Amino acid sequence: MAQPLVKKDDDHDDELEYSPFMGIEKGAVLQEARVFNDPQLDPRKCSQVITKLLYLLNQGESFTKVEATEVFFSVTKLFQSKDTGLRRMVYLIIKELSPSADEVIIVTSSLMKDMNSKIDMYRANAIRVLCRIIDGTLLTQIERYLKQAIVDKNPVVSSAALVSGLHMLKTNPEIVKRWSNEVQEAVQSRAALVQFHALALLHQIRQNDRLAVSKLVGTLTRGAVRSPLAQCLLIRYTSQIIRDMGNHSQSGERPFYDFLESCLRHKAEMVILEAARAITELDGVTSRELTPAITVLQLFLSSPKPVLRFAAVRTLNKVAMTHPMAVTNCNIDMESLISDQNRSIATLAITTLLKTGNESSVERLMKQITNFMSDIADEFKIVVVEAIRSLCLKFPLKYRSLMNFLSNILREEGGFEYKRAIVDSIVTIIRDIPDAKENGLLHLCEFIEDCEFTYLSTQILHFLGIEGPNTSDPSKYIRYIYNRVHLENATVRAAAVCTLAKFGFMVEALKPRITVLLKRCIYDSDDEVRDRATLFLSVLANDGLVDTDKDSKEFLFGSLEAPLVNLETSLKNYEPSEEAFDVDSVPKEVKSQPLADKKSKGKKPTGLGAPPPAPVSGFDAYERLLSSIPEFASFGKLFKSSPPVELTEAETEYSVNVVKHIFESHIVFQYNCTNTVPEQLLERVNVIVDASEAEEFSELSSKPLNSLPYDSPGQAFVAFEKPEGVSAVGKFSNTLTFIVKEVDQNTGEAEDDGVEDEYQLEDLEVVASDYMVNVGVSNFRNAWENMDPENELVDEYGLGPRESLAEAVKAVIETLGMQSCEGTETVASNARSHTCLLSGLYIGNVKVLVKAQFGMDSTKEIVMKLAVRADDPSVSDAIHAIVSCG
Repeated sequence: MAQPLVKKDDDHDDELEYSPFMGIEKGAVLQEARVFNDPQLDPRKCSQVITKLLYLLNQGESFTKVEATEVFFSVTKLFQSKDTGLRRMVYLIIKELSPSADEVIIVTSSLMKDMNSKIDMYRANAIRVLCRIIDGTLLTQIERYLKQAIVDKNPVVSSAALVSGLHMLKTNPEIVKRWSNEVQEAVQSRAALVQFHALALLHQIRQNDRLAVSKLVGTLTRGAVRSPLAQCLLIRYTSQIIRDMGNHSQSGERPFYDFLESCLRHKAEMVILEAARAITELDGVTSRELTPAITVLQLFLSSPKPVLRFAAVRTLNKVAMTHPMAVTNCNIDMESLISDQNRSIATLAITTLLKTGNESSVERLMKQITNFMSDIADEFKIVVVEAIRSLCLKFPLKYRSLMNFLSNILREEGGFEYKRAIVDSIVTIIRDIPDAKENGLLHLCEFIEDCEFTYLSTQILHFLGIEGPNTSDPSKYIRYIYNRVHLENATVRAAAVCTLAKFGFMVEALKPRITVLLKRCIYDSDDEVRDRATLFLSVLANDGLVDTDKDSKEFLFGSLEAPLVNLETSLKNYEPSEEAFDVDSVPKEVKSQPLADKKSKGKKPTGLGAPPPAPVSGFDAYERLLSSIPEFASFGKLFKSSPPVELTEAETEYSVNVVKHIFESHIVFQYNCTNTVPEQLLERVNVIVDASEAEEFSELSSKPLNSLPYDSPGQAFVAFEKPEGVSAVGKFSNTLTFIVKEVDQNTGEAEDDGVEDEYQLEDLEVVASDYMVNVGVSNFRNAWENMDPENELVDEYGLGPRESLAEAVKAVIETLGMQSCEGTETVASNARSHTCLLSGLYIGNVKVLVKAQFGMDSTKEIVMKLAVRADDPSVSDAIHAIVSCG
């Protein structure tokens, strides 16, 4: 392809770039394409026209059927030219035009002639083009030539055939799998690219046979691979096998680890890096296993090649997230990279040092970062800011210097994402380090004095309203907040009014001053600001608009139980009538749950490349669907719909997953079925459910699926009754029953007679977390304090030995099915204790809050103190029962 030309203007110092394709129009190029029909061909001019056509095609220009056909037939006449350069362009344009089946025949003979030519360049390109444009029928005719090409002495020809095989494996796998012997021979080739492509194709052919892949890797790891590229592929395949086989064999040693370690001594740098990266990414990797990989990466840190320095520091950066102590030996080398000319390397070095440094090195790192920040782009600055936030949480005593650094860069120039990252970091530090609160709030107040981003101003004002009233001197923040009423846009002014009202309600001494300020806001030019000021004046005056102080506190500080998007949808669907809109009718689901896409990997999409219509998903869609079915319409309001649970393997002939719909005294199983066999039509599809291991459930009704054509999803339903308001659990066995009818592939018609058949599905469990909706709260502390302490239930549990606190926290969250609050699901890697805050809505729309305090001793035994508050004391008992049984 022609490259853009650069021309220097004599009258200007700057350089302007000119593109040779500027102003190209499709009509003009199609006119020029008539040169292909000239009796005396001009190879140079023809090549230029083909270049323009290729440019138009790659820019997304569409050709009509007539235009594409005319260009194609004109191009075929260029085969008479003996010019090598023009022939290469002809191959390219034929591939891009992708001629139809009846047009392919025109060039097939010419391409087959070139495939057997004595000129290797013709042979290789002809193979690539033929395999791109022909279908399975023609492929069988040239299969013999392709097998010969795979073992050809010329590496260019051999590679072309192998790469074509990789592409055809997606469309004609049966044919390509017959080439295994030839591909196996090509793996032994001395040519680097041939061995690389052959190994890739052989692995693709055997990928569904785990034993065959294991044998292939076992054979090649004994030293048969010479190509560095192929060696890198082999390392990746080895890593996959290690993951599939589990961490250790019966002898206690990790299988194939010795091979990965030996690759660290390879002469090719790419192989060394690939092996080091593979070792660092092993599941449960130990310090002993990491040591040799860290050693070679440390050597690369001082390499003169920027790409090696970058690859090494990026890998070490990832290791530092899980094994910071293993990387500390590299700190001196990484400190020298802070001044590296490549800013990406410098950024990674800084962030790695922040993760691995000790408390005594914080001050020194801060000085180096201060000089460094002005030289890098915002995207790199964000990475540094996030690393500083983690460092501050790791060393809380250093919060002053780190907070000052964040406040200084907050005043500098920067984009929205960068500023938001800094604000988020300061907020996190304030929440996690109580001593940093007043200092941090003042930094945020100073920032909103000159903040150009409305979103950040409103978020800071909201945060001030929650945290400011609880400080030692709340009055010092009032000036900053009231300034926003005079100096900002309507959105920020409205947020400032809300914040003032929170101060007035929480701090009795400030109420008279706040009332005066709010009265001034009544005359604002914006109606939203005026309305809020009037409303909050009524709340503060306690004039009967709300009943009690508790109601006022809930009104000002309480969180919306339903997500805003659900509230918006419900309001749009509400039809004005005498019956008022009921907020309790808004679905409480945090988000819609999309169904898993289980299409086979090698399958062609139907129609114009579009996937088949998926089953309905999302809480609103489920609710509409179930209410439209007469058998389930009387069950009442849907409480929760679970994510889909897969009941079949990925590559099976029938794909089935199930969604559990929870009602107050019923549960409905929605079985989403897909037929993946083109030659079959399924009728009267039903699921027979055995509930012998779920004694509290009794089957009420089922709704079978009348017809299930190929690749067209459908649903069958089974409904059960359970005790009202009880979180009944149990295991259900499932059997898919149906009538199979053969389908004629030519006519698409199904046979009249069918055969009854059944298909065993995986078991399905209803667990306690199915009765909990994970609804978050914006301010956990206020929500906790607003709940009746009489309903609190506290108990301690031993969770047994665990690898880490994070594992125990994750297990408890999954068991309860609740929403983690304020980022407490994240546990520091070396933490010995942790507190996790959870919230949710239990069946019966009962709000539940949980404080779980974890501790780990030297033997890695985990203990947990669980405090539960709920609107209903019986629900607190139920939560403890779930934990004790789980």
